[in-house]
Amino acid sequence: MDLENLVHMANRIGEFFAAMPDRQQAREGIAAHIQRYWEPRMRKRLLEHLDEAREAGLQDLVLEALSSRAS
Repeated sequence: MDLENLVHMANRIGEFFAAMPDRQQAREGIAAHIQRYWEPRMRKRLLEHLDEAREAGLQDLVLEALSSRAS
């Protein structure tokens, strides 16, 4: 899958969960969604990109959620 599309999808998930009043719940929701619904190759590619390019075009909330390594 195209990396640009993965980043876009992760940010869209982040936008959805950003509406939650509890930031910790939002981070957990993002990580859980990616873990539950993304296939392993998608998660692996996004995390590899994150390791290569620190910000990687991801929103702050998504970066925080991915720091828990939803692999």
